[in-house]
Amino acid sequence: MEKRTINIARLLNPTFKGAFVSGKPYKLFKGGRSGTKSSAISIKLVIDFLSDFDMNVVCLRKVASTLRTSVYEQVKWAIIELGQYSQFDFYTSPMKIVHRATGTAFYFFGVDDAQKLKGQKIAVGYVGRVWLEELAEFSDKEEYDTIVDTYIRQKLDGGRSVEVYASWNPPKNPYDWINEWVTEREEDPDYYIHHSTYKDDVRGFNSDQMLRKISRYKEHDLDYYRWMYLGEVVGLGTNVYNMKHFQPLNELFKDDPITNRCYALDGGHAQSATACGHFGITQSGKVILLNTLYYSPAGKVNKLAPSQLSQMVYNFIKTTGEAYEKVPILRRTIDSAEAALRNQYHRDFNIRWSPVKKTNKINLIDNVQSLICEGRFYYMDIPENAIFIDEHKRYQWDEKTIRTSKPEVVKVDDHTCDLFQYFCMDNAKLLRLKA
Repeated sequence: MEKRTINIARLLNPTFKGAFVSGKPYKLFKGGRSGTKSSAISIKLVIDFLSDFDMNVVCLRKVASTLRTSVYEQVKWAIIELGQYSQFDFYTSPMKIVHRATGTAFYFFGVDDAQKLKGQKIAVGYVGRVWLEELAEFSDKEEYDTIVDTYIRQKLDGGRSVEVYASWNPPKNPYDWINEWVTEREEDPDYYIHHSTYKDDVRGFNSDQMLRKISRYKEHDLDYYRWMYLGEVVGLGTNVYNMKHFQPLNELFKDDPITNRCYALDGGHAQSATACGHFGITQSGKVILLNTLYYSPAGKVNKLAPSQLSQMVYNFIKTTGEAYEKVPILRRTIDSAEAALRNQYHRDFNIRWSPVKKTNKINLIDNVQSLICEGRFYYMDIPENAIFIDEHKRYQWDEKTIRTSKPEVVKVDDHTCDLFQYFCMDNAKLLRLKA
């Protein structure tokens, strides 16, 4: 088979040319969201694949469940854009995209356990390209090295070598492993490090709607904009949230009605509070905290049992819903670790709460930041919501952990902070959050 020649200029922003022609085996692509990193890499990988009929490409994400809707669809998009769709068969179990004529393929693996990659076999051809997407999600540089070593250790014929691509959005924390690691790599002659932002998109891939959204972030929170869309390592600070983004309301929007309602709950124990938030989602995508339930057992001799807490929450939902009886409850979200109250509520009222699958604390907080920094969060300025605002004002990073790769928040009086994070995480797709 003769090699194919394909004009890719219209599909790549010029900023990536230097990286692709550098000849260096390790190419690192970092930067802000909407910088077209993933699009550029996927186009380059498909071009390389089509130019070598013995080559296979391995694409990796930290968690296997994220592959289908991210890197798999990205490679599929590149194949379609290059007019090669009919040349491939697309499989999802196992996840691979196979070239019909050669039998070589794009393989997609999760790295839930990096050691398991050693046992995976590719029957036809050799692995010539490896792409680690969202590298910041990986555990540490040791995990990166374990994965890369798996694919570069075999000597290839004809002077061939494996090219490794990695892409990510830098975390805020300068002490996060990947921020320190990429600085170390700047002195390594085998590495090409590239940084891009939405400003480098001269081909116009980003829609006007996306650019307007970025502009709103820039207007409402410059630090968040610098981190999210310029890819700058802005640091964490001490206070978790900028309280100017928590906007009070005395009345609901007359021209933007509430179309969905949600409840989110952080369950307490013998000495810990139980908090439940009632949220309204408007037609345009604003979020309004309508009411808050807060029960603290601190200082009480007779503390409420799970059956009593269940009834209290049920009464709260019934009472707060009376003014919105025509607006459906979309979801009731609860901490996945809170099994006692969740099971009690189901037994009492035959209603199931959605247990949120928590990630690390920074990811949970980033979802909230994505909402509030776009200027879409409001709260009814009523006494019941005062505890919600007060806890968020006092919500801070633990200064002892800020200069580490795993910063922690101060776990004191943070129950409404937790329920807000659960709400954003469980409804991230509906709210169009970064998650």
